[in-house]
Amino acid sequence: MSIPLLENRTPPAGARPAERARRYRYALLAAGTIAMLFAVGGRWDIPLAAWVFPILLLRFTRTTGPWTGTTWAWAAHLAAAAFWVQESAMGSGPVILAGAAALSLVQTVPFLLDRLLAPGLGRWTGTLVFPASVAAAEFLITLLSPFGTAYGSLAVTQHGELPLLQVTSIAGSYGIGLLIAWLAAAANGFWQDPSRPAARPAAVCATVLAAIALAGGARLALLPHDGRTVRIAGVSPARTVADAEHAALGRMPGGRQGIAAAPPATVDPVTTAVQDDLLAATRREAAAGAKIVVWPENAVSAQAAREPAVIAAARAEARRSRIYLDIGIAVYDTTGPAFGRDETVLLGPDGAVLWTYQKAHPIPGSETYKPGDRHVPVVSTPYGRIANVICYDADFPALMRVRADIMLVPAHDWREYGRPHTDKAGLRAVEGGYALVRQDAQGLSAAFDARGRVLATADYFGSARQTLVADVPVHGTTTPYDRIGDLFAWLCVAAIPLLTALAVARSRRR
Repeated sequence: MSIPLLENRTPPAGARPAERARRYRYALLAAGTIAMLFAVGGRWDIPLAAWVFPILLLRFTRTTGPWTGTTWAWAAHLAAAAFWVQESAMGSGPVILAGAAALSLVQTVPFLLDRLLAPGLGRWTGTLVFPASVAAAEFLITLLSPFGTAYGSLAVTQHGELPLLQVTSIAGSYGIGLLIAWLAAAANGFWQDPSRPAARPAAVCATVLAAIALAGGARLALLPHDGRTVRIAGVSPARTVADAEHAALGRMPGGRQGIAAAPPATVDPVTTAVQDDLLAATRREAAAGAKIVVWPENAVSAQAAREPAVIAAARAEARRSRIYLDIGIAVYDTTGPAFGRDETVLLGPDGAVLWTYQKAHPIPGSETYKPGDRHVPVVSTPYGRIANVICYDADFPALMRVRADIMLVPAHDWREYGRPHTDKAGLRAVEGGYALVRQDAQGLSAAFDARGRVLATADYFGSARQTLVADVPVHGTTTPYDRIGDLFAWLCVAAIPLLTALAVARSRRR
């Protein structure tokens, strides 16, 4: 038996460097994917991770073939989406899964465009492809998909970075996505060529980011509200009565249709107990000085025939306590396919009904309610202009562009998603220039001022009394975003065909 020569087992010249380069690229992919898991708008987000993962993934796609790199980038985004679904306890329905795959594909397009266009555009113009594409992709997801900013927005990972967050008052949340992506493109340019000329785009990017942080800090420090506030209380039913109602309704067969058709004697005792608890909490907070009281989304469940009685009881309490009272009602109706409505009713101190609002954006794959007319109600009061949306509605910035001083957001989440969902809603306060009060039935309730500062919080699962109390500014402000809307985002969308045309023209001149 012959022994193979040692030379025959030695890799060809250049194989080891090529293998090391390949391992290095996929290490970047792995590190970028892991970082992205903590930048998805979930409860385990790390703000810095949102700035790190695009740098690593962009370096991977720029050093890999366009289609291979894009395929792996899509797989990385799909893994992050799956992680978000699991950590947020979203379930695994077909709408959620299909949505995760589609959104991941849209998020991958900027990496492909950067790989195809940036090399032919030069050192300065090439750095614009990725940030413009990321901002455009975020905007189109919000505009065209049923998911809004619930997933796919980098800005939501920065909710605690208040100086940076002030950018949204001009460009909306898409401005922060552009800044994060611009840093990634500039850093990659320097990574590829650290010479002085190549470093200039990165230096300009760093300078702009520093200036934005300083300007945002100045806005927070130098433009406070005028000092006048109103006490607002958010009250949720006690957990004991809420759990008893949930258990009783859950035992009724047929879902919403079954509850709507059930004998009132089997429904009324548990729903009335919740209503009485909320009325008592409302009376207590009004006696303590609250002028506006907010109930959460679906605070009271009622068969359609009993809804007038629920509203009448709340009207009597509003008159008795001389308060504005915003109540959430889950109406069960025998008419399909929705078999009910998700609505809020605002009552004045004289007991008058000031609005009845139906949820404009039912959760896809979960809520079958017929959407409301998407007209956000606004009422002038001694405490400023008060407006109202319901829970998931606040994930749609266009709907939230309302001239108001105080935005009320009754909501109903769950333990794993309550805190991040409330944090996301806080961005709307900065964009719109109003205070925002979000009363969450099973999550984190919070009040924000028009700069995004947290005025008060109440954790449904961390307190024996599920009550939020905050002194809220009564005067909002008009922001550039409120006036110009999504002009910045549309400019980013328009930049893509322009950059494509420029790249094609330059390639033909070579």
